[in-house]
Amino acid sequence: MAPSKALKTTFINPELSGVDFAAKFPQLLACHAIAIGFTKSGDSDIPKFNLVGAKTLIRKIESTFALNLLDELTFFLPSGKAGEIFELPASVKGAKVERILLVGLGDGSLNAHRISAGAIARKFRGKKDSIASLVVGDKSALETHATSLALGGFQWSQKSTPVDGAPKFLINSEKSLGRAAVISEAVNNARALIHTPANIKNPEWMALQVKKLAKNPSLKVTVKSGKELAEFGGLRAVGNSSPKPGPRFIQVSYAPAGSSQWPHVVLVGKGITFDTGGVSLKRPYDTMTAMKSDMAGAAAVLATVIAMPELKPKVRVTALLMMAENALSGTAQRPSDVITHYGGTTVEVINTDAEGRLVLADGLAFADLHLNPDYLLDVATLTGAASLGLGRQYAAMYTRSAKVAKDLSTSGERSGDRVWHMPLVDDYAIALKSSIADFNHTADKPKFGAGSVTAALFLEKFVGERNWIHLDIAGPARSESDTGEQPKGGTGFGVRLLIDWITHSL
Repeated sequence: MAPSKALKTTFINPELSGVDFAAKFPQLLACHAIAIGFTKSGDSDIPKFNLVGAKTLIRKIESTFALNLLDELTFFLPSGKAGEIFELPASVKGAKVERILLVGLGDGSLNAHRISAGAIARKFRGKKDSIASLVVGDKSALETHATSLALGGFQWSQKSTPVDGAPKFLINSEKSLGRAAVISEAVNNARALIHTPANIKNPEWMALQVKKLAKNPSLKVTVKSGKELAEFGGLRAVGNSSPKPGPRFIQVSYAPAGSSQWPHVVLVGKGITFDTGGVSLKRPYDTMTAMKSDMAGAAAVLATVIAMPELKPKVRVTALLMMAENALSGTAQRPSDVITHYGGTTVEVINTDAEGRLVLADGLAFADLHLNPDYLLDVATLTGAASLGLGRQYAAMYTRSAKVAKDLSTSGERSGDRVWHMPLVDDYAIALKSSIADFNHTADKPKFGAGSVTAALFLEKFVGERNWIHLDIAGPARSESDTGEQPKGGTGFGVRLLIDWITHSL
């Protein structure tokens, strides 16, 4: 999945290579730095440190550079927490190595490996150095480590002098790291789309990016616009607020030859390229500055389906990107409007800043009526209520299927994109009633609160009898700080989760 030049991004996408350093020690000496993991055990008075990895290789490094790494750790007395790094100057004739990094691995969990890899990547972000990473001792953490190295180095910039440095990470592994490379590239491409400002990124531009990215012959792209959207009442109601270029319905399908009997997963992504709130203008106004990321759901489902030809699961995957700009204009929808969604359901609009569920409803209804999905899943930065309840570490997950919920939760813990199963409280559905339409879309009377729950209940009205999952990613889709494996801004949340779920559970 190659980044589009139109994105104007600078990627740090390390070359992930499996190298047997024990046999090819000169390759290690040709790197600028060597990273070695460590753990800490014992009490605070008598701590015990352990170097992670092949003991013979570590001893060879120590003898080559005249170091005793355990003595160095005893001197520093580190806490051992994940991501803690100590640098040792290193020099020997005939070697490029300038420093050795001792990297804390905390409790050794997958999350600790993500943190430590992100810390290493940040040390070399924007540089052209080569780094030998010997941090992973447990092979089960290898993919996690490699993926997070690539994610931690991500950068996006429109500065007149772009950063063009990209470190090369060599990893001591006998297994292929191709899957880690595909996953990290997918996430970083989603991030690049999210970070692109709205004066460049509009629904038409997104359609062009999709066509550039979906070059594999097993992918098919269909774009609908203008009169072709006559039945998409929700998408038109939101997107016609910005009639030039207007909304787009983008369908990307992975269905290689011979796949007709495979399970079919349809992913529907909210794609609001900028959200002013429309006539119900956002307040305070500075909350709008992050709204170029309101298409993070569409970016996630796009990146997922485009990764499928490389990963080759025996699953058909279709992504529906519901692209629109929610602008304030003379053609914007108004509170009290009644719209007819795809399939004929009518909805009374109460608040034009609750636009995401309107575009998703069209996509879900279209999928139910035409695509016959075995699993119908939508991804959206939908409600502030989800982030109030779960913060920025978990997405809110809604589904009636206990098995699907368990599978997605497992994939979330394994991939790093964590989800929390939330209840679909049927008692709250009464708030969706309208005196003039089939439903109102905000469910704010009576005041149950639980805005993320009632939004999910609204979306469920459009999925028929499908096995449906709703992911409200409003919290983890954006980071407010540049830390660990996450950049400030769009995180690409959902890509790792969906890829893991599709390739492990279906």
